[in-house]
Amino acid sequence: MQPLGQNHGAYHGEQIDIRAALRDIATAAQQHGWTRETFHQADNLEWFALRRSPLSTSNSQPAIKFYLSAGIHGDEPAGPLAVLRLLRENRWPTSAEMFIVPCLNPGGFLANRRENPQGLDLNRDYRHLQSTEVRAHVAWLERQPTFDCCFCLHEDWESHGFYLYELNPDNVPSLAEPVIKHVAPLCPIDQSELIDGRPAHGGIIRPSLDPGLRLQWPEALWLITHKTRRSYTFEAPSDFPPLTRVAALVEAVNTALNSATSQLDL
Repeated sequence: MQPLGQNHGAYHGEQIDIRAALRDIATAAQQHGWTRETFHQADNLEWFALRRSPLSTSNSQPAIKFYLSAGIHGDEPAGPLAVLRLLRENRWPTSAEMFIVPCLNPGGFLANRRENPQGLDLNRDYRHLQSTEVRAHVAWLERQPTFDCCFCLHEDWESHGFYLYELNPDNVPSLAEPVIKHVAPLCPIDQSELIDGRPAHGGIIRPSLDPGLRLQWPEALWLITHKTRRSYTFEAPSDFPPLTRVAALVEAVNTALNSATSQLDL
């Protein structure tokens, strides 16, 4: 499988109608019994979160809690589309309580740009909270319980294949290797030794976790500081066909959810 060669200097791939995608996401969630909460509105756009209670429970231990987000960059359409496919397929672990924010930057999608309409990269704003979108998102997150694991869906127009970031400060058994193994048959893995300026091995980046050294925080760093002890950011390669990118993200999420559930159910 070869890249399309259409991204030079920026993302120049397919766009999506984010309003239609979010309507489809809300419909699929409602059909499968999810609840929906609007936490921000602006410019005739809605930011909402979805929640699903576990379908099976055990009196001996609390439900496993997973968080999933997508669409923080408006030039990365595969994330919201992967959320839509995941909701339609409805293959979530039955013992898990799920929390999903399907699109964090709908204004960016309308402009087909990475940043929000004011030119801010929302995924660099989780330390200083300058944007109304991130402030609203953090306020919603602060009302939620802690999560056993968090997943953020992204794309990278410069990458040679799929890769991921792992934040795992307690060194519990990693989900990274199973994810790479299961995604590889569907999408090339970026085998570069340096990805996004950081050392990588086999498509896995494990960056430094000292928040004090980071002037700007991505969503994943806020989550690992305040809401979880294990976070994964999945990066699909934007220079490959949309179906390949969506399939890679869906497989990454399903593999990670099932692997984490198996660990936590023990």
